[in-house]
Amino acid sequence: MKLWEKGQKINEQVFDFTVGDDFILDLHLVKYDCIASIAHARMLNKINILTNEDVNKLIDGLNEIIELNEKGSFEIKKEQEDCHTAIENYLTDKLGELGKKIHTARSRNDQVLTALRLFYRDQGKEIISLMDNLTDSISAFVKKTGDVKIPGYTHMQKAMPSSIKLWGNAFVDSMEDNKSLLVAVLDILDQSPLGTAAGYGVPLEIDREFTARELGFSRVQENPIYAQNSRGKFESSLLHILNQIMFDLNKIATDLILFSMPEFGFFQLPVEFCTGSSIMPQKKNPDVLELLRAKYHVVSACEFQLKNLMSNLISGYNRDMQLSKEPVIKACAITRESLEIGAALFDHLFVNREKCEAAMTEELYATEKVYALVKQGIPFRDAYQQIASKM
Repeated sequence: MKLWEKGQKINEQVFDFTVGDDFILDLHLVKYDCIASIAHARMLNKINILTNEDVNKLIDGLNEIIELNEKGSFEIKKEQEDCHTAIENYLTDKLGELGKKIHTARSRNDQVLTALRLFYRDQGKEIISLMDNLTDSISAFVKKTGDVKIPGYTHMQKAMPSSIKLWGNAFVDSMEDNKSLLVAVLDILDQSPLGTAAGYGVPLEIDREFTARELGFSRVQENPIYAQNSRGKFESSLLHILNQIMFDLNKIATDLILFSMPEFGFFQLPVEFCTGSSIMPQKKNPDVLELLRAKYHVVSACEFQLKNLMSNLISGYNRDMQLSKEPVIKACAITRESLEIGAALFDHLFVNREKCEAAMTEELYATEKVYALVKQGIPFRDAYQQIASKM
């Protein structure tokens, strides 16, 4: 039975269209909806809606669902639409009338907001850990090869001397900034929307601070309309940071693709990281780097998909918001796997010291020569012209 069903039969074509892929995507949220439901049941007990026995039975049932979901055995049927219905139906089948009480003082609106916030919190923590792993891998790579000099480029032409250390640490520093931004976004997300219902609260004295504490939120999101309006807004901030992370990975991949070409040969991927050609037997293709480069654009598209979906909506819940789940879940998954492959790349990346040394040609030191003359008292412009005439 659908949570909104009132006896009227809905057109099946309309039902299929409105459900979309929600019943599949919500498998990511089952655990979090159950965790939120456990906190909610304890709050209903606190305000004397549920007895101690009721709460214990509901918690046991919800923990069963979490275990089934972890094993891949919990099913959300299309006719159930979403995880909220599937969970309530399971509890009702198991516990009878008690199962129906779990929805007291809630709407699917604040249910999904709460489950998503908990999901984002876990995703954010995992992504921060993966960023740390990547920077550790880059730092270890720099420690081994950082002394190697390589050309620095501007306008894709040789400019001034650089090094593996300077190049690698540029991405370490940038990832640290990305981490700071993600921590800030997670702080904004750290507000409990549970109890705001469909955006206008419930006509019952509930304890929102209690459920916020139970779920590990630092505070309650007080305004119920803002709770609905923040859906998409908060996700947009999260996706923007993921996009920044992927931007750095895109640049790493682009650099490595160029500088691992035989014409440069500064870097070399191990053969187990390369693919071949179906027609050219000599090929060792950097497909992993090309896909890493491309996935930035996929995450970027997810960000703009989300922003476009959420614009031009009046305050309060609108069904358009349902479509916000997919780009966020997708972007989180891509960012996680991209950070993992990025760390693996640096763990196995080889530097060809001979090729790097051969690339350090005389023109790279032109600016140094200018400043050597400046130190002798020659005006910069005269020194510049003097060295330029010899190049």
